[in-house]
Amino acid sequence: MKNMKISLVVFTCMVSAGLATGQGLDPATLLKPLSDSWPTYSGDYSGKRYSALTQINQSNIKTLGLAWATRVTSGMPAAGGGGRGGGFGGGAAAVPQIVAGLGTGELNETGTTGRSSRIVGAVLEVDGVLYPSTPDNAWAVDARDGRVLWHFVWKTRGGTHTGNRGLGMWGNWLYMETPDDFLVCIDAKTGKERWHKEIAPLTEQYFSTNAPIVVGNHILVGIGNDLDSPAFLTSYDPETGDVQWKWYATPQDASDPALKTWAKLTASKYGGGHMWIPGSYDPETHLYIVGTGNPTPAYTTQSRGEGDNLYTCSLVAINVDTGKLVWHFQTSPHDSHDWDSTQTPALVNAEFGGKMRKLALTATRNGYYYTLDRVTGEHLVTGKFSPTANWASGVDSRGQPVRIPSKDWHVAGALVSPTNAGATNWMPPTFSPDTGLFYVTTEDSYSMYYLTELDPRGAMGLGGKQEMAAGMMGTFLTAIDYKTGKVAWRHQYPEASAWGGTNVGHPLMTTAGKLLFGGDPGGNLVAYDPANGKPLWHAKVGDPSNGAETYMLDGKQFVLIAAVDMLYAFALN
Repeated sequence: MKNMKISLVVFTCMVSAGLATGQGLDPATLLKPLSDSWPTYSGDYSGKRYSALTQINQSNIKTLGLAWATRVTSGMPAAGGGGRGGGFGGGAAAVPQIVAGLGTGELNETGTTGRSSRIVGAVLEVDGVLYPSTPDNAWAVDARDGRVLWHFVWKTRGGTHTGNRGLGMWGNWLYMETPDDFLVCIDAKTGKERWHKEIAPLTEQYFSTNAPIVVGNHILVGIGNDLDSPAFLTSYDPETGDVQWKWYATPQDASDPALKTWAKLTASKYGGGHMWIPGSYDPETHLYIVGTGNPTPAYTTQSRGEGDNLYTCSLVAINVDTGKLVWHFQTSPHDSHDWDSTQTPALVNAEFGGKMRKLALTATRNGYYYTLDRVTGEHLVTGKFSPTANWASGVDSRGQPVRIPSKDWHVAGALVSPTNAGATNWMPPTFSPDTGLFYVTTEDSYSMYYLTELDPRGAMGLGGKQEMAAGMMGTFLTAIDYKTGKVAWRHQYPEASAWGGTNVGHPLMTTAGKLLFGGDPGGNLVAYDPANGKPLWHAKVGDPSNGAETYMLDGKQFVLIAAVDMLYAFALN
């Protein structure tokens, strides 16, 4: 904690001048509960996505109306280098276009279609400015009226453009991961690049979609890869971009005690576990608690052995100053269905067993929910939130589901729930201290899983299998009691839509106004009663693609949602 306090003091001195100019992130904001701004991926470090704002509440939610709407257009600027501002108050002023990157620009997607146009990540709100992003693109937008202030474009060399989870911020500097595997530092006032650093080799098919998380003087960056590759979390110096430390999710040498959970070192060195969704941070313990992805090869498991394959499909706690693992809990031992456990955990202080405990809550892709002690990693609760999940025979003494081997991939096929997409996926959950409930978007579905390649050498990464949908039972807004792991209630969405197509899931947010916000597959932003899931208000926005957020400006509370390339801000009429 001493190092943390020193770094925050230094940080405060460095950004004080920037704050006086009208833009900049006060480091103290990141240590406070979520309220007026939205300065990081989950709003604050806790991952609860719970805002203390109450101006919009159950008594007046029916008067919530559209304040402004803005379209942002991805891709290289048109000839002349200018653009036009969006929003009801945007006028016709040219928008500064800043172009950087090492590509030619020919691979950049342009327009309002395709994955590169979708806003699927967090939109930061700091000091009256919004910072949305898509793959290769970032913008500054006036949070009062939606006027676009600048547009940054990264000329890509290629890579996986599945999405961008948002930006990180440190003082007046923004940080963005690019699909061609760079960490880029951008001046928040001008949109100009300050520097860029390579995260991983593009030639090894890494992809960088994560939102950087700022903790003191650390920029925490996770990556992904769907081939057989080593997974790692990297800490960068925010001023220079120099690497401070790197933590690997699987054993990289024979001294690692986790190696005994793998067949051999050559398997674990390239064993996956990629961290492509941000975690949460506990300032009291100085731990960054983040989920890891599936082992690789994902489906042909012979080369991995029959062990648990640590630390894949786990929740891990990393000391942010040293980069050392403090504790871990594996949610899917020896995963064989690509059920990443990368979901952002919620860190809460709440009563458990008759006393206050420091807890970490997570619902994972395999259909199971967990409550852990976030200081020690002690397992407290396991619950099955997807009633159709059929791959485990029960829960063992460690609190981990017991895998049924016949539900692995087979030449003859296996009927399994959940599907490869999971009973939940990347979409952030939320926790309300008012109800004591943990909320998550869930899906009940079945697939037939067929093994098509018996030789693991021909089934690298995600290869060697065929999946055929066998039944969709519905998608739900699900509320879970953290004390028992049992489902308190479920609200079925009006349309049974998976999150693998154009609809990419429904992140959630709760507020002290006794409201639960989220998108639905029918194209609506909906406000629910968090006590029972009853819809209280909705607005048709087309295709909500990220999570609802809220902020306060000039005494007015706004609720923000993205729908593909549109930003919609709502306020009380």
